[in-house]
Amino acid sequence: MSEQRLTARIAIVTVSDRASRGEYEDKGGPGAESWLRDVVVSPIEIDRHIIPDGRECVTVKLRELADNGADLILVTGGTGPAPRDQTPEAVMDVADKELPGFGEEMRRASLTEVPTAILSRQTAVIRGETLIITIPGKPSAIATCMNAVFAAVPYCLDLIGAGRIETDPAKIKAFRPKGA
Repeated sequence: MSEQRLTARIAIVTVSDRASRGEYEDKGGPGAESWLRDVVVSPIEIDRHIIPDGRECVTVKLRELADNGADLILVTGGTGPAPRDQTPEAVMDVADKELPGFGEEMRRASLTEVPTAILSRQTAVIRGETLIITIPGKPSAIATCMNAVFAAVPYCLDLIGAGRIETDPAKIKAFRPKGA
């Protein structure tokens, strides 16, 4: 495990054929960035990317970002049941370890708001020293999902040797065991 960085590097990847062609305004990427900037109080660098749907394209981008030092990657889009929705498969292609509790909790939280949340295939994985989490594309759904799971993210990053994240405890109280 490498020494923990004080500025966390975060990548937000929007997966959308239409947004990547400029036919549709990306709302997921800006929504995820806004949520992070509202909750995280420690130094962070955020880079946003928009790529087309499809397993190979997503796999290549995630591998590139993780292997070049992203601590956290949030992937918005491509997690539904439509034929081109292959983000979960791409995420598994790059995974060293799966963290299924993230998807379970995001679906549970989302089901209190919309019955179609059961169609979501959210997940999270670790690749090296990078945590990758798939999230919805709608800003309100992003907030629901991030509010449900983000308390565990800072300690997960600590455990894998990624950059350190501190949250505003009035918004999200990050959990770290005593002494961590």
